[in-house]
Amino acid sequence: MEAAIGIEDLHKSYGSTKAVDGLSLTVAPGQIYGLLGPNGAGKTTTLRCLCTLERPDRGRLEVAGISVADDPRAVRQLLGYVAQEIALDKILTGRELLQLQADLYHLSPAAAREQIAQMLELLDLSERADERIKTYSGGLMKRLDLAAGLLHNPKVLVLDEPTVGLDIQSRLAVWNFLRELRRRGVTVLLISHYLEEIDMLAARVAIIDRGRLIAEGTPEELKQRVGGERVTLRIREFSPAAEAREAAALLGALPFVKEVIINEAQGNALYLVVAAADPLSTVPTLREELTRSGLPLFGVALARPSLDDVFLAATGQTLQDADLAAGSPGKKKRK
Repeated sequence: MEAAIGIEDLHKSYGSTKAVDGLSLTVAPGQIYGLLGPNGAGKTTTLRCLCTLERPDRGRLEVAGISVADDPRAVRQLLGYVAQEIALDKILTGRELLQLQADLYHLSPAAAREQIAQMLELLDLSERADERIKTYSGGLMKRLDLAAGLLHNPKVLVLDEPTVGLDIQSRLAVWNFLRELRRRGVTVLLISHYLEEIDMLAARVAIIDRGRLIAEGTPEELKQRVGGERVTLRIREFSPAAEAREAAALLGALPFVKEVIINEAQGNALYLVVAAADPLSTVPTLREELTRSGLPLFGVALARPSLDDVFLAATGQTLQDADLAAGSPGKKKRK
């Protein structure tokens, strides 16, 4: 089966900064595919190259077998792209904006009327369609932005943080809409910082960091690769690095501990992966070993592996910590 999206050895730099460094991935038709990574990982740059908005330095990109470099016009007909920033002319009504979009894609008057009516109904915008966009809430604007991206009936929809800043009700509306697109056979390439969003919606996930692919698979496969239950220990609320290293060496020698990671950004907390049917049963042994060595146990927590654990195991830091290291989340920068 021909891939809906094919990216092979993609490279893109801005001056001396490598935004994407040899990224390769394949997205199957009719699939929601998640791209996960911190700010500065190269996610948005990858999407912009795919959508013909940036020219890659090297690499091959295809949409439904059509080369982005060789036939960008044909690729744009196949793609719908909704950027993170909402860019709508707020003087227009919702219907007028969609009509403008239909004109840009050279839809016939009959096709435009049909598609506009369908998108308004699908995204529950019909009652507000003839009101000016400046009266819309952020959630309604995002849904209108999605409608504009889908108006020409693309085979592939590319979404960059579609629910960022939305309230939970609006986020749920977008999630339901994406599930409906999947049922209709539309391929969706989705960037999101919300781990639960990727976990719930995506059939497959690529985790990228510093422009490189570090893990790929279904959410369940990725979590299984981490393996075991997670036990988080704190020796002190803010443990000295030397003390954390001592505790890590001590606990890492226990037969049921598969891995120990020191999270410096969170007070040198210790993340342990344990091989035990009941991880709670390991806590007394962990406590005894620490007490014997004069290391007081400040706190303990248990959790099943998550996508953030996958990122932590691959990079040594959580996604949130990586974002903080890359800069303030509110600060605009290339991703």
